[in-house]
Amino acid sequence: MTDVTAKTLRAAFLLLLVSPFAAAQSSSVKPGPAESLYLQLQAVGLDSTQVYRIRNGSVDRGAVHISLDDGVIAFTRRVDGHITGAMFKGDGELLLEPPTTVERASLALFTGAAILDERFSVAYFRFNDDVFGDLKSSLREPDSPAEFVEQWDKPAIALDQEDALRLLISFSRSGAEGSAPDRMLHAYIQGQRLGTFEVRYDSLSSEQVSVGQHKTKDGASYYNVWTSFSQRGKRGESDTDPADELPADDFDITQFRVDTDVKPPTDISATATLTVTPRHSGGKVLVFELSHLLDVKSVIANGVPVDFIHNQAVEGSQLAKRGNDFLVVLLATPLKVGEPVELKIDYAGAVLSQAANGLLYVGEHGTWYPNIGLEMASFDLQFRYPLDWTLVATGRRTELKTEGTEQVSNWVSERKEPVAGFNLGKYSRTVAEAGTVTVETYATRNVEKGFATAKPKDIPIPDLLKGRQPLAVQLDPGPPTPSRNITMVNKAAVEALQFYQQHFGPYPYSSLELTQFPGHVSQGWPGLVFLSSYAFLTPDEERQIDNDPTNLLAVQQIIAHETAHQWWGDLVTWSGYRDQWMMEALANYSSLMLLESKNPAGFRALLDRYRDDLLYKNKDGHVLMDAGPVTLGIRLSSSEFPDAYQAISYGRGTWLLHMLRTMLRDGDRSSPHHVTSSEELFVRDLRKFRAEYQGRPATTTQLLAEFESDLPRSLWYEGKPSLNWFYDSWLNGTAVPELRLRDAKFSARQEHTLVSGTIVQDDAPDELVTSVPIFAVIAGKNVYLGRVFAEGHETPFHITAPVGTRKIVLDPEGTILSRAK
Repeated sequence: MTDVTAKTLRAAFLLLLVSPFAAAQSSSVKPGPAESLYLQLQAVGLDSTQVYRIRNGSVDRGAVHISLDDGVIAFTRRVDGHITGAMFKGDGELLLEPPTTVERASLALFTGAAILDERFSVAYFRFNDDVFGDLKSSLREPDSPAEFVEQWDKPAIALDQEDALRLLISFSRSGAEGSAPDRMLHAYIQGQRLGTFEVRYDSLSSEQVSVGQHKTKDGASYYNVWTSFSQRGKRGESDTDPADELPADDFDITQFRVDTDVKPPTDISATATLTVTPRHSGGKVLVFELSHLLDVKSVIANGVPVDFIHNQAVEGSQLAKRGNDFLVVLLATPLKVGEPVELKIDYAGAVLSQAANGLLYVGEHGTWYPNIGLEMASFDLQFRYPLDWTLVATGRRTELKTEGTEQVSNWVSERKEPVAGFNLGKYSRTVAEAGTVTVETYATRNVEKGFATAKPKDIPIPDLLKGRQPLAVQLDPGPPTPSRNITMVNKAAVEALQFYQQHFGPYPYSSLELTQFPGHVSQGWPGLVFLSSYAFLTPDEERQIDNDPTNLLAVQQIIAHETAHQWWGDLVTWSGYRDQWMMEALANYSSLMLLESKNPAGFRALLDRYRDDLLYKNKDGHVLMDAGPVTLGIRLSSSEFPDAYQAISYGRGTWLLHMLRTMLRDGDRSSPHHVTSSEELFVRDLRKFRAEYQGRPATTTQLLAEFESDLPRSLWYEGKPSLNWFYDSWLNGTAVPELRLRDAKFSARQEHTLVSGTIVQDDAPDELVTSVPIFAVIAGKNVYLGRVFAEGHETPFHITAPVGTRKIVLDPEGTILSRAK
């Protein structure tokens, strides 16, 4: 056992306190009972009358098993009658076993073991239930309680801050009609082997258990989620990451009206009117996201002013990374099902940035209106802004007028949308028609400051699909002029829109606007694409920056990729972080299908690059594909693999869709009910998927179910029209195997040739199942014979081939994500 002094342990805890995962104090002080309770919960401190020796104590919450074998424990002071925390020093143990192979592999990536069995000497617990009662029979009187409290009170108070809001929600929900059982335990543990890390159990989260650790590497801060899982563990249960988000909301927002006064170059002032619809009765705390650069002036609920807290988000969380804080509204009376609440929120601040003369953006500074994430709602947006600027927003513009020195425009959503946004600039404009859809492109004469001046290191191709990193080579004869190339951009968007309408059904809105956006990231919002300045480069200009032909192909997909998000990501959204890969992969593969229709060789080159990226070994010797499966979502990017989310969600995700598409194609050409090539099964199923889930979120399981409903008999696995094997082996897997054919034998028959052999899967787990297409080589041409399910390392097979066949090959068209031979 490691001998760790109290001084060292306190230093470790204080390091945790100042880390990017620690919470900060409230930025607004409003008197009121709920606010007062919140402030108490932020700084509870230890109770000198509640300090005990403890032996053989234990706390069990779901899969979390904590033993307090021998030591001293001090409980916190009561707040509103509740004991909400405890500091332990002594000899303890944490035992946790994730229920799935994926989560065990994730845990092993960070800890070296698939089961978390860690001895610890110090732990601080925060909870909303009766932990004191659980431990009461193990408590004994201590020798010197005052000394213990003096030593550990300040660290406890600092750690109190992070869970204050969560506890406030618990106490406000107490006794709420129809509310779910609410049990929360958050443990900060100083492990003797793994250092300081955190364990959470939260019954209100869809994934009740999570373990993670803050880490700094190469000057960047990360929060590594070691494991996060539901106690249920069924296929397709996928929701937001409980390690970064608060419990599920008590309400929906069904309608937004936002009146905004835009004051270039940096400021806005706005009044957002929200219609809040309760999911159940009893709650009194409403939690929203809002940019940390905006200052809330007042909140009115049904005409009555109410208390609020514009609290800094937990740094290091996904919320903080988006540039947002929590806005907490404290209602005077509880919510009631069937009784909507109208909230009016006034706020202002410098949320805009001026990237260049005449080019503004909100971008990285967070959401400009209070919301709760990707919730489908109706939007009515009104903007006031100076006469010499052009504003473009999501929705359909219903009014544009002049009032003195200002313009006033109104934008109304044509259907429920997950998000709303706007862009402002001194733009040039071009317009074209794609059938009944108007396509407009806006760009300024100028690119942003610092354009094409800094060379990035080791940029994977998937990063380029969302935009363009600045590179070192200066353009000649000088910086480009985006407005000069808007016709080129508009034409590419029209082409993509027409292609997607043909394949995936009608465009969801009456118009599509594309606006220049500074930086290397592009974003596709409902009816509005924020397009990186790099997307406005001509091929010749692009070649002056990077003359690699595959890189150039990737950059040229930006417009098509973001246009595809109108269907995948805006019309159909994802249910949770485990499903987000679908929308990025569907948008990316849609753009590659368009590329394939014009340039099959380019399509192949990008697929090959995605595969090569997954096999790339970084400077630490880690292979990128080992970061995890697509279903880990944002958890993929960690201190071990900073760029893994994009490489895997885009690259591997694109390959998985290609595998599904070609499987369906092969299965269909073996079917007596073969459909025409212009109406291939993959496309037909995506149209059905779009029709069923438009206007609402979808899960990975629901996407697979759409393909299963049309699965040709030749693709049935173990006699069932099921893709569970694909989910387990490929969606929930990381393998990029090498396929080999061994011991091929040919037996001539009167009407055919019987072929036998063995399919070998190298560099693959024993449980990997792959549908492998087999072709005969006849007169120098590949002739499709059928598909065989390869299971594990070696799979014997028999298949019939045309008379005279003397050679067969596996997957000659490269339809499987496998290593190049």
